[in-house]
Amino acid sequence: MRILDLYGRMVAAGEWRDYAMDFTKDYAAFAAFRRTTERPQARIEKRPALRNRQGMWTLFGEHGQILKRGHELAGVLAPMERRLVKAVEG
Repeated sequence: MRILDLYGRMVAAGEWRDYAMDFTKDYAAFAAFRRTTERPQARIEKRPALRNRQGMWTLFGEHGQILKRGHELAGVLAPMERRLVKAVEG
């Protein structure tokens, strides 16, 4: 629910226009796109197998780089929340 709330606010700010979800036995992923034909601007993955290591939540950037990893979704989404504040102010 928290991810879809962020997606809705990013759509309202004009940052994102489309999304995709992928579910496998190892992970679940949510990808947000500026345009449908591009790479995802952000991808959030939940990998329960990593729960006891670096955290099961991972935020990937547009070029596949890991932006944030952690145990709590709120902390992992923080860079995107900051980007939203800049998009609304600017």
